[in-house]
Amino acid sequence: MNTGTHALTLHEDRLFPVDAVQRAIARRLYANVAKLPIVSPHGHTDPAWFAENKPFANATELLLVPDHYVFRMLYSQGVSLDALGIPHQDGSRAAVDPREAWRLFARNFHWFRGTPSSMWLNHVFHDVFGLRVRLDATTADLYYDHINDALQRAEFLPRALFERFNIELIATTESPLDALQHHAAIRQSGWQGRVITAYRPDPVVDPEHEQFPSALQRFGELTGEDVYTWNGYLWAHRQRRAFFAQAGATSTDHGHPTAATADLSRAEASKLFDKVVRGQATAEDAELFRAQVLTEMAAMSLDDGLVMQIHPGCFRNHNRELFKQFGRDKGADIPLRTEYVNALKPLLDRFGNEPNFKLILFTLDESTYSRELAPLAGHYPALFLGPAWWFHDAPEGMWRFREWTLSSAGFYNTVGFNDDTRAFLSIPARHDVARRVDCAFLAKLVAEHRLDEDEAMELAVDLAYNLPKKAYKL
Repeated sequence: MNTGTHALTLHEDRLFPVDAVQRAIARRLYANVAKLPIVSPHGHTDPAWFAENKPFANATELLLVPDHYVFRMLYSQGVSLDALGIPHQDGSRAAVDPREAWRLFARNFHWFRGTPSSMWLNHVFHDVFGLRVRLDATTADLYYDHINDALQRAEFLPRALFERFNIELIATTESPLDALQHHAAIRQSGWQGRVITAYRPDPVVDPEHEQFPSALQRFGELTGEDVYTWNGYLWAHRQRRAFFAQAGATSTDHGHPTAATADLSRAEASKLFDKVVRGQATAEDAELFRAQVLTEMAAMSLDDGLVMQIHPGCFRNHNRELFKQFGRDKGADIPLRTEYVNALKPLLDRFGNEPNFKLILFTLDESTYSRELAPLAGHYPALFLGPAWWFHDAPEGMWRFREWTLSSAGFYNTVGFNDDTRAFLSIPARHDVARRVDCAFLAKLVAEHRLDEDEAMELAVDLAYNLPKKAYKL
């Protein structure tokens, strides 16, 4: 695909150091990890893609509509979500031609210059679809037609792309209310691709979640437990966790506003739960309830072996009007200042020294890397650090994460990289960026004689492949 005036290229030294000595080392390290299988232990791809293995609809539905990284930038510049064909909360959507939505995106692709979204998308355009001209207003239709034609071919079906990307494993993320029928269909199909789930109980844990009352009712129907009593509620969680584990889950995930944990007595917890289910909980009660449930989840993880992840510190759905119209996950989530040392102490007092418990922490508050998270992970055997996440998975954010956590936590109290994405085709690009940044960082340590190159070679492989497999019990 060679028409057009501006060539689309991926430089072989992208993200490597400018310094020639360090760049040469980074090249050697990267050559050793570039082709390793991808392990994606936490993400949000749709398991239906792999269960049904149907062609993706078109370029807009595949690359634009599901990706809040993309449409939040467009929205910030005044483009309405209706103009992009983003579905409303009730499932309806404006009558927009997907080609026109793509043209709108293409005309404004320059807004993404220098961002990680630009880097990921150009990687997809170049490596997945073989495009060799830049996306802009003049090439919008060329892109749209070329991508749509490709999507009709067998080699662009979801399972074929999974195999082409050299993905060893993907973990999706589902609510306790999910029947996991797509995961069952994948297992029954005979296809060898490994797609597992993760237990994300937020709708039945957060009293401030708009779906909490109906979700709790459905939780009881699914489990047969009296989920309006504290004991029944906890047993329902144990039952669903076991169901998820049977579907391949090795982890749970908790997206709370803060990292607060609590260790109430059974009587205190039961009294608090009664207020919650009666709809009488204050904001402080809701926070305490979420905090107590995190500690209960840790206790269950010690019993059933599921790795526990906490993704705190985000004011979700900050744009009230957008939330009313379009619902959750529409790019209006904003990082919050987050405290960990005191917040986690009740949980760590009980489980921080347990050799069979594993807790992976994430943050959107970079100021906590060296002050709180690295010292905690560098001490407690149960505690590990997840990679730079969400707003910080740009190369600069990945570098800061390594730089600010190394002295206290080292490399082996971290868990490698996970892409945490809904954008399936960007997974190789995201992992490639992480591998390049880690190799650049290690090259600096080698050049400064803080590491020997053979040690850096081992570390590069561990960060790209071995650590995520070990951390997530894969």
